Amino acid sequence: MPVDSVIENDAPQPAGIVEQLVRDDSDRKRFLKMAGSAGAASFGAFVLAACGSSSSSSSSTAAAPAATTASSSANTNDIGILNYALTLEYLETAFYAKVIEAKLFGGAAGALLKTFGAQEAQHVAALKAAVTSLGGTPVAKPESKFPITTAAATAELAYTVENLGASAYLGQAPLIQSKQVLASALAIHTIEARHAASIGTLVKKSVTPDGGFAKPADMSEVLAAVKPFLA
Repeated sequence: MPVDSVIENDAPQPAGIVEQLVRDDSDRKRFLKMAGSAGAASFGAFVLAACGSSSSSSSSTAAAPAATTASSSANTNDIGILNYALTLEYLETAFYAKVIEAKLFGGAAGALLKTFGAQEAQHVAALKAAVTSLGGTPVAKPESKFPITTAAATAELAYTVENLGASAYLGQAPLIQSKQVLASALAIHTIEARHAASIGTLVKKSVTPDGGFAKPADMSEVLAAVKPFLA
């Protein structure tokens, strides 16, 4: 799938909650406090509210039987996690698009990075479809900026970005309610890790930076790490 086909959005979408949280420290602190005190369901509810869920849908959920409400809560949580992942995948896709545009890499390395960019675009398409299938609205693509300068510095940044992506998925895995969503998230997580390992060989860094067991990254770590990349 061409990168450009996913980077462009044909229809207006709601502002991304991750972008909002990254830009506003007070929102981020409020969000993290809510997530910690009220658990995963509140995390999803907060995300959907910020993404513009309608009051009518909220009232219908409140009137639903207990079993339906529980199912809706699980879906809401998973939609929130999927939209969080989608925002990160937007950034990764934009990063590779800018790397390719800069033409800093040729030969096997250039071809590899183009492949990675196309795969990140596939992740975007899959996550958008997953959010929609659960009745949610995919978040909008944030504006991004990346310091694409020399080939060496860009390869180092790619290593950082891919490792962050893998850690972010791992950090959300315990909060996912649906087995199908978890399987999909892990399928993407393993590709992010393989990307990171492959780039690690290019920059002569460890392909297993955390040793025998990968370390998850929580929301606050990821938000702080991606903040410099938002325009």
